[in-house]
This record gives sequence, C-alpha cells and structure tokens, in this order.
Amino acid sequence: MSMVATPISNRSLYRLPWSLPDNGISWLEPTAACNLACDGCYRPNERESHKSMEEIGRELDVFQRLRKSDCISIAGGDPLMYPDIVPLVREIRRRGLKPIVNTNGRNLTPELLHELKVAGVFGFTLHVDSRQGRPGEWKDKGELELNALRLQYAEMIAAEGGIACSFNATVYEDTLQYVPDLVAWAHEHIDIVNTMVFIAFRHIVPQMPFDWYAGAKQVEWQQIGYHSEAERKVDIRSTDVLDVVRKRFPEFTPAAFLNGTEQADSYKWLLTVRVGSKDRIYGYLGPKFVETTMAFYHLAKDRYLSYVSPSMSRLGKSIALFAPIDRACRKALGSYLKAVALNPLRLFERVSIQSVMFIQPVDFHPDGRQSMCDSCPDITVHDGELVWSCRMEELKAYGTFLRTVPAKDHPN
Repeated sequence: MSMVATPISNRSLYRLPWSLPDNGISWLEPTAACNLACDGCYRPNERESHKSMEEIGRELDVFQRLRKSDCISIAGGDPLMYPDIVPLVREIRRRGLKPIVNTNGRNLTPELLHELKVAGVFGFTLHVDSRQGRPGEWKDKGELELNALRLQYAEMIAAEGGIACSFNATVYEDTLQYVPDLVAWAHEHIDIVNTMVFIAFRHIVPQMPFDWYAGAKQVEWQQIGYHSEAERKVDIRSTDVLDVVRKRFPEFTPAAFLNGTEQADSYKWLLTVRVGSKDRIYGYLGPKFVETTMAFYHLAKDRYLSYVSPSMSRLGKSIALFAPIDRACRKALGSYLKAVALNPLRLFERVSIQSVMFIQPVDFHPDGRQSMCDSCPDITVHDGELVWSCRMEELKAYGTFLRTVPAKDHPN
C-alpha cells in the first residue's frame, strides 16, 4: 500500500532568507543571441546583441554596489554564443563571485569546458526540454528520450571535474506527467547531477480576462512579446508539480520556499533537499538543515549560499552533524545506519546531497494583481537599476512594467 503524502504548509517550511539587497544569486545577460527557440522564452533572439566587457563591468558594479550575491548566473540568450565568455567568467571570479553558466549546451565542448574551468567557472545550469526545437538527432525527442542528452552533458562536466552540474526544464501541461521520471533520473545520477529545476510555463493567452496598461496607456495583449494566440494552460503551480511527484514518491518532502509578493503562502520557489546513493534515497532533509546551512554560510562569507561545489555535494554523511537539530536529518541518518547494519560495505559507498527546485513564475489574481517571486534571485540590471529579468522586455518596450486590470467585457 502506498503512503499518503502529508500536505505542506508554509509554517512548516523554512522561508529562504534572500532579499533584494542580500541574495544568493544575481542574473547577468551578456547577450540576447541564441541558437534555439524555446517555447515560452521571454527574450527575443537578437543575433547582434553582444554587450561590451565595459558595459558588463558596469552591470557587475551595480550588483556589487546594491546587492550581496554568492553567484552570478550568466544567461541570455545563450551565453556560450558570447565571444568573450571565457574572459567574462574570469572577471566574475576575480571579483570573488561564483560564475554559473546558464546554457542550452549546444556550444559546449570538452575544449571550451576546460577553458572555462581554468577561467574559474563554478557551475553549469543546462536547460534541456522537449520544446526547444533542437535540430539533428535530438529533433522532436520527448522528455524521457532527452535524458540521454542530459547524461552526455553531466558526464562531460564530471569528466572535467570540480564543476557543479544542474539541469532545468520548463513544465507544460502535457509534460507535467514526466516530471517524476526526471526526478528519478536525477536520483540515478545523484553522484554527478547536483540540482534539478522545474519551471512552470507562463505566457499571455486569450483566455486571460485582463486589459493591459503601460502607465495610463492601454496595450493590446497581442503586442506583448511573450504571448500565445492559442489558449494554453498558464497557471501551473509549484504545488501541482509537487503533487505529481508525490504520487510516485510519497516521501518527497520540501524543506524551504520563497513566497509571492502578493501571497504569503504561495510557493514561488519550492526547494527539496535529499540525501542518498545511486540506488536509494535515505531521506529528505528538513528546514533546520537549510536554515543552519544558510546562517553559517552567511556568518562565514557575509552572503547567502546558492550553488554548492561537487565536493560539498558528496558530503552526504555529514548529515550526522545536523541530526541533533533537524528531525528529518535524524530520520535520514537512521535509514542510512540501518542500511549499513544490513550491509557493512555501504560504509564505503558515496552518499550525496541533491536539491530539486520547483519554480512558479508570475501569477495573476482575479483583481489584476501580479504576484512575483518575493526576493527574486533572478534580478538583473537595466539602465543601472535592479529589475526582474523575466519582465525586462516590458521596460525596453514601454519604459515601465505592465499592469493588468480586469476586463469588464471579457467572457471569462
């Protein structure tokens, strides 16, 4: 008989301590050029959009003046199309920050990977899903077939050594069903895959009952860059993803979250941390584990932790240190010790820590309020100010973020 998963509550989770001026991550876009066309991308593909190193330096200065960060997510576009990606990684590392390359991986080669490691790259987040229009042998491949490509990238990064490896994928209505399989795949490769991230699809679609305004001027929704002419499901929540996963893995238990700007008990970023070997998960770590880790890292580094190195991810047996303060750690430790008692050779196996994140982008309330990720980690720089990266096109096109107002004549 399968177990019934216990409902989650924001009161039982650790609210990640990030804020606008003190955050684990900041988002840098050296280019808007890309070699794929992902469904739902919020950035137009601009082939001649490479920023100069001087301009990027000024953006990094803004981050370091206004915001404590542990790492810089180098995004785009695809940053591996940026001609100065190696010097950029070197400059970020010189400033004492962790460079994380967010890429679709098409331009990643062992030779470039080695150059980036020498320059100081800390990690990669590889976006791989079935709605990217990949050409060649990966054309029209489904989510599960793409696990072969994910493994190619993970093994390439592991072979170079010392570089964190993460994957993310956009979740659509018809691909939600495959998330448990991807979570299982990540477990099978827990020794070389450090993080899996799932991001719910968002777009502006015809069934949304709103009028759109830039200040006092109304904007037709079809003119907004990220829109779909067809009706599509654009309200998938992180808890919907969690429910699908827990139907297969009832013990899958989140530990921490970020709330929405308009709703305290919405789970815009929902973090699960698990510990195990390649053949079994010993347990899911609790909120006190995350809180203690964040607090001690901030005391030591004066910033909050984001990505961890592969060497730290392999310290799964260190959960014993947290057992006195975290009940979930005690349970996981007990499961491991029981396994060792049954097979003492397990003392010599590698036990790793792996994180799984569900992200729920902007939500629209019936009264027109837009709930963003409170303390957004993907804040970028535009005209010298910190702004939401996922909505920067609104600033470029209209000089302001768009407002939504309920449409009186809309059938919905």
